[in-house]
Amino acid sequence: MFRIVDNVETVARPAAAGSILSEKGAARRRRLTTEATIKAFFGSNALVAIVVLALITIFLFREGSGFFGQNLANLRLYRRAGLEYVDIIRDQAQRQAALSRQLGDIRQQEARSSPGSTNLEAFDQFAGAFSDAGEFLNALVSDANDQAAALRELMIAAGTPSAVSSAEGEPSTASGAPTDPGVAMIALRSADDKFPKIAEGMKAKIDNLLAAPPALNNPSGQKSFESWKKQTRDYVEKFPAVSGRLRQWNPNEPVPAYRAITSFLFGTNWITASFWQDWYGIIPLLVGSIMVAAVALLIAVPLGVCSAIYVSEVAARGEKALIKPYIEFISAIPSVVLGFFGIAVVGQAIRAFSQMPFMKWVPFFPISERLNVFTAGALLALMAVPTIFTLAEDALRNVPRGFKEASYALGANRLQTIGRVLVPASLSGIISAVLLGLGRVIGETMVVLLCAGNRIAIPDFTQGLGAFFQPVHTMTGIIAQEMGEVVRGSIHYRALFMVGLVLFALTLGINYLAQRLVARYRMSIG
Repeated sequence: MFRIVDNVETVARPAAAGSILSEKGAARRRRLTTEATIKAFFGSNALVAIVVLALITIFLFREGSGFFGQNLANLRLYRRAGLEYVDIIRDQAQRQAALSRQLGDIRQQEARSSPGSTNLEAFDQFAGAFSDAGEFLNALVSDANDQAAALRELMIAAGTPSAVSSAEGEPSTASGAPTDPGVAMIALRSADDKFPKIAEGMKAKIDNLLAAPPALNNPSGQKSFESWKKQTRDYVEKFPAVSGRLRQWNPNEPVPAYRAITSFLFGTNWITASFWQDWYGIIPLLVGSIMVAAVALLIAVPLGVCSAIYVSEVAARGEKALIKPYIEFISAIPSVVLGFFGIAVVGQAIRAFSQMPFMKWVPFFPISERLNVFTAGALLALMAVPTIFTLAEDALRNVPRGFKEASYALGANRLQTIGRVLVPASLSGIISAVLLGLGRVIGETMVVLLCAGNRIAIPDFTQGLGAFFQPVHTMTGIIAQEMGEVVRGSIHYRALFMVGLVLFALTLGINYLAQRLVARYRMSIG
């Protein structure tokens, strides 16, 4: 029996040892398999994110890269068809119209200050005579418009916009319009002789008007009128130079390739679907985006950071339980709802406030537009506050507790500890919070589309802070508004993608500068 048991034990012991080893091996394999699965899962997701980002970048470049070639062809046709020539004359007519509008503004000032003034009748006669002085200039612009538009159609139909024939005596269509581009160009260039004569007559009329200007009772109106007279004298004195530009203009002068880039990056006009000439200048959109973002950050950063400091370091537990969820809940409000709120409440309230009698001391009040930079910026600030608040609070909570205890041990009070220890120690996190808030603001579409006013023009910065109460358009707004209406592959379509690329580059640049700033700050405190 003992032998049998011994044999059994002898046989059983190796079997038990093998079982333990096999179990350990299986557990190790399972552990390795689990780790490999986790690594594969997260690694594949990270790879997908990188691939998606690369595809978006490639897509933006592919769709937008053809814009400059199309824009260059557009600019060359603009010159060779004579549209550029006509715009030289149109500039003078538009300046005269702008001066007439200034007279209307001056009259309103006089009427508000002296409603029953007898000077208003004389001023109206003066303004009417000045407006009539541009009658022949407007007629010349109208005729030149028709001639240049017909020449443009001829070149497009012929498919040879790069050359302008100088042939004479070619037959015309039944309607009297020339069928040869050279004949059409000769007819258009007749303005070389017409414009100096018209300009001379305008100058004589305007000089007679300025020799006996009407008097005004309102001192500010009189000051504006004196400024207007100076601008008008400068305007008429430039007529000879304009005549020289018309004579020297050459339709065959080559348009350099860099103009396709500079006209986009530094152009001040965004005009699409025009019968005359389309312009794709990003400056009005860029200025609008920067102004709206500046207003939003000016409001959101103090509110978000100060709220984070209060909740993190000052508030009692009950206050924290009340304040934090409510601030973070703002981010759950749909942007379109905030846009409606801005239209119906914020914009109307700002305009009503500007019309209050006690606000007359503000130079640019009352405002006429309820949808403007400030309205959109105020709504975007409301959207950025939760992001800035949450991340800034996390940064403050991540400061080692020993920093605060050491500050109190040295005799600092709570305010000194917050201002000299906690905020500097968490500054990199606060900067990151502000930058993410900026990204939230500059990439927002619906609020600016509803509340910014959608006027594609650079605000009048001569009004100082009043420029922030004028309507603008933004880069995100123009893409959202026009992308659904453009033809795929057209110059307008590619221009919108170039706007997206500029927005993309701007965001990357801000992030890069922020990283450099944070790195330099860390080196300075290290």
